[in-house]
Amino acid sequence: MTMNIPTFINSYREAFGENAPLPIVFYYSNEAAATPVKTGGCMFKQIVKAKEGENIALDSETVTCGGGRHYAGFAPLPEYVYTFVSEKERYKATPQDVADCMRQFDIRLTDKKYLNFVRVDKATDWEGIEGLLFFATPDMLSGLATWAYFDNNAEDAVSAIFGAGCTTVISHAVRENRRGGRRTFIGLFDPSVRPYVQPDELSFVIPASRLPEMLATLRRCCLFDTPAWQKIKARL
Repeated sequence: MTMNIPTFINSYREAFGENAPLPIVFYYSNEAAATPVKTGGCMFKQIVKAKEGENIALDSETVTCGGGRHYAGFAPLPEYVYTFVSEKERYKATPQDVADCMRQFDIRLTDKKYLNFVRVDKATDWEGIEGLLFFATPDMLSGLATWAYFDNNAEDAVSAIFGAGCTTVISHAVRENRRGGRRTFIGLFDPSVRPYVQPDELSFVIPASRLPEMLATLRRCCLFDTPAWQKIKARL
């Protein structure tokens, strides 16, 4: 990486202010960053704790949501999910629509035991991460998205793809890394995950495959020394 973690934190604080929450790195490992805790329902009950500096480790035993266990890469997708998403949650018109989405997501199972979430100031380096996760307000998203657009003219430079909260944070980043892609992802639109995050929060994820480029452009983009961003920063 072109910028180490302490330097990134200093630049991030300079860009977004001292009140902006630090982002979270997430990565697979055979070593747990903390003792896994079994959570009934949505795994975001645990993931959000990383915002406060608590290391979080998930595994196939502690993730009890069948869909979440798959989207995190721990297990195959249970058959009931196709009808549950379409007929119970009514997020897709038909079970076939859900199945088509799953094929597009191309989720592959991990060979590692744990999925860890660690606030960036608790991490030692960028080695082996899948992505950098921001919990962001609309004003923060303005800065993060504009930073992502700075050196990428692709229409999907910032993407908002359908999926469960864990899909939009984890699965899309993992797939992007496999393909060496440059997309970043806005997520947490899923109504099922909304109760576990703040009313004014969405997620923004920079996959590891894109992160070196964005670290290199951080201090060159609008987040530094521009009148428009200074007005936004003042109210963050």
